[in-house]
Amino acid sequence: MGIISALLLFTYAVHATDHILVEAESFNEKGGWVIDQQSFDILGSSYLLAHGMGVPVSNAVTEINVDRTGDYHVWVRTKDWAPFPRGPGKFNLVIDGKKVDRIFGSDGSDEWRWYQGGKVRLNNGSVSLELEDLTGFEGRCDAVLLTLDPKFSPPDSKASLESLRVELLDFLSETEDLMPFDVVVVGGGIAGITTAVQSSRLGLKVALIQNRPVLGGNNSSEIRVHLMGDLDKNHYPRLGRIVRELDNGDPENANPDARAYGDKRKLEVVMAEKNISLFLSTHAHGVEMEGNRIVAVLARNIETNKEYRFRGTLFADCTGDGTLGYLAGADYRLGRESRSETGETMAPEEADDFTMGSSNLWNAAEEPFPSEFPETPWALPFSDEYHWEGTRSRWTWETGFGNFNTVLDAEKIRDHNFRAIYGNWSYLKNHKKEKYANWKLNWVAYISGKRESRRLLGDHILTQQDLQDHVIYPDGVVTTTWSIDLHFPDSVNSKYFPGEEFISWYVHPEIKPYPVPYRCLYSRNIDNLMMAGRNISVTHVALGTIRVMRTTGMMGEVLGHAAYLCIKHQTDPRGVYEKHLDEMKEMLGDKLLFNPE
Repeated sequence: MGIISALLLFTYAVHATDHILVEAESFNEKGGWVIDQQSFDILGSSYLLAHGMGVPVSNAVTEINVDRTGDYHVWVRTKDWAPFPRGPGKFNLVIDGKKVDRIFGSDGSDEWRWYQGGKVRLNNGSVSLELEDLTGFEGRCDAVLLTLDPKFSPPDSKASLESLRVELLDFLSETEDLMPFDVVVVGGGIAGITTAVQSSRLGLKVALIQNRPVLGGNNSSEIRVHLMGDLDKNHYPRLGRIVRELDNGDPENANPDARAYGDKRKLEVVMAEKNISLFLSTHAHGVEMEGNRIVAVLARNIETNKEYRFRGTLFADCTGDGTLGYLAGADYRLGRESRSETGETMAPEEADDFTMGSSNLWNAAEEPFPSEFPETPWALPFSDEYHWEGTRSRWTWETGFGNFNTVLDAEKIRDHNFRAIYGNWSYLKNHKKEKYANWKLNWVAYISGKRESRRLLGDHILTQQDLQDHVIYPDGVVTTTWSIDLHFPDSVNSKYFPGEEFISWYVHPEIKPYPVPYRCLYSRNIDNLMMAGRNISVTHVALGTIRVMRTTGMMGEVLGHAAYLCIKHQTDPRGVYEKHLDEMKEMLGDKLLFNPE
């Protein structure tokens, strides 16, 4: 069993001609800054975020080696995340104890780009760099570049910037080629963990790749969403056993106690498996293909930027965005199908890009003394007429709804949630002082919890009719029990924030326990790709029921059994359905817990 999550002892900063490039996420002391990888696929890297909830965080610090004495021109890659008209994400760059001649992060542009920071005289040898947060309100830094060339301007396009990284950072060209695995699982949420654990317990060699430092996805301490869905109405008795091992009880959403979500419990379950190699803080960003088959996954550590190549026989996409399938060219959908296409009464008349939103939950703690919170002119505006009272968010705090693209606009969605949270809290602290004087923000999630993204298409696409007409297929395996729970903007919230909604409501017609076909769990056009989670082959409407985490965890257990049969019979996931379905049913248990008819 191996776990790859090592820290750099120093920052990589390698010369090419006259330039020194330092990736902010590789600073060897992060201070109070945190690593954000949520927009890695858009930016091409992770970045550092000053997530202080209104209190400046401690400095991020690193050391670099300067080979040539000279006058270096300073560039910093950042953005103004709330330019209304100027955002609060201000920070300084300090070089060898001296601040450069510019404050960054509040320039009125919401696009990532390079900003000049003047000129500094540097002697050869060790030089310190520090990021000094000034506000605690989500300042962010992607990279720092020092150059002796006064005419050089670093590029902003993703492709050009990646070329610059490869040129200046030697470690990006040194990919570690890892042993061939039976199963490569991308995504370490509940579905990814159960896929890996079940595969391991059946004797398969597994790589589990998770792009955060903790396991659990939406059920981790970083996001804090409780597990839902029933296990006791399951189609097959052996399904749900691993989910129970991971289940830390029901702490509800946004619990102030991070331990309530069982990060340690999940890690211990995975670490106990000798056949699993766990790679935390590792983001899958590319694939190698041979025809319609994935040969390898390319991934990069979000902190050290070390590159890995994971070769495998089978691949499981357990990411919330269907990232692996998308990279491999799998057929997918994003948004809502039309009623004429699916025949679903809950579908819209016309197909559109609407998706359910993402949440950044939060809570506050009562203290024995009053505290202040600044006015937030850059945040959403609240008033006596409209504000939200409370000291802990509910699931209803949600942004997306087709106003933002759930993949391309992930950072904007999270930042819009920030503007809602901070704006509302500022209103309560400054205009409801008699009630909230002694309350202080205790925790705000900076990692978004997504409800919907790409759905990878399989040999069967689950529909509303399947669920409500209770159409039973011979390959029905994972039982879904949640209602068809679809979210949309709250009408009152829409009145005050049209097009900028952050509060949701729902429709949720009940269903009978329903066994989801196995054919929804593998790709119809990528031969060795399986999937578990909210990215499986369903319509937008059917997604409403299968997206809760006890249900997605059982999907992962099914993938483990299917992977075993693929290796045993030298077939692919479709071959299991066509030739070995009865054997898989026997493995899952031949006694039904309920009668699906």
